[in-house]
Amino acid sequence: MLKSLKSITFGVLAATLMAGVAHADITVYTAGPQGLIDKLSAGFTKQTGVKVNVFQATTGKVMARIEAEASNPVVDVLISASWDTATDFAKRGWLVSYTSPNAARVPDFLKTDTAVAQGISALGIAWNTKSGTPKPAEWADLTKPEYKDLVNIPDPAQSGSSFELTAALAGQDDFKLFKDLKDNGAIIAGANAEALNPVLQGAKAAVFGAVDYITLNAKEKGEAIDVIFPESGTVIAPRPAMILNWSKNQDEAKKFIDYMLSDEGQTLVADQMLMPARTDIPANRPLISDLKLLKYDTAAVYGKRKETLKQVTDTFGGK
Repeated sequence: MLKSLKSITFGVLAATLMAGVAHADITVYTAGPQGLIDKLSAGFTKQTGVKVNVFQATTGKVMARIEAEASNPVVDVLISASWDTATDFAKRGWLVSYTSPNAARVPDFLKTDTAVAQGISALGIAWNTKSGTPKPAEWADLTKPEYKDLVNIPDPAQSGSSFELTAALAGQDDFKLFKDLKDNGAIIAGANAEALNPVLQGAKAAVFGAVDYITLNAKEKGEAIDVIFPESGTVIAPRPAMILNWSKNQDEAKKFIDYMLSDEGQTLVADQMLMPARTDIPANRPLISDLKLLKYDTAAVYGKRKETLKQVTDTFGGK
């Protein structure tokens, strides 16, 4: 009887320990869409038993939270909307080297030893098709009289992708395009969603430099909105996922990266109208090969970030 009881007790203890391991939590901070991280978390938990704690916000707010928690960091996996985050964190020595087996079909320019793209967005002109304005084809079209006081621009200080577009275009003409936009009544209107909402509501006609997946999702839901990618060129925004080296759950974090890059995970990315990182996953939207990309030196662009943002403030006004 005692032997049997010991056996049962040991069995219960082992099961409890195993359950504890299987259900260890990981914490993911993401600047990506809430719907995507919710679905990835649910799918990952269903597959592995590992629970996911999520903080979703703009890149700026995510970075601020990481800084605020510097003395007691809790994030295991970070998904940024700007590749510069991965470059910066790697230089600081904050990242774990990991190459997922599922990254084999991710192009080399979308992965490093310490980061891999979750998906990719591109920037375009979000245009309200019922605005009564002519359909724009180029960035400069939004400086025309028909768009007087009807254009929003996402804040480059809050949106990494908006910053890159601003820097790339401003580098071509010393900010002339943006000065013309200002003279035509364009305004800096908060982060990406804040810039787009008035266009969806009809108060504005267009967003200069809209994140495409947000617009494409709205169009899919029947909104009177379209996205145009100028033939003169645009920028893409790969969204790097990385594991922080202070994580106490690195094995589980690696499994999350594996799931994110699995067939199921990348299909969820494509369902959000982002370009999948893997080239073998279909998507019902334009891909990198369909776009003309502006040429610029990313390191040089971010090396002059403060100067560029000051020029934006000087051009459009602000604190």
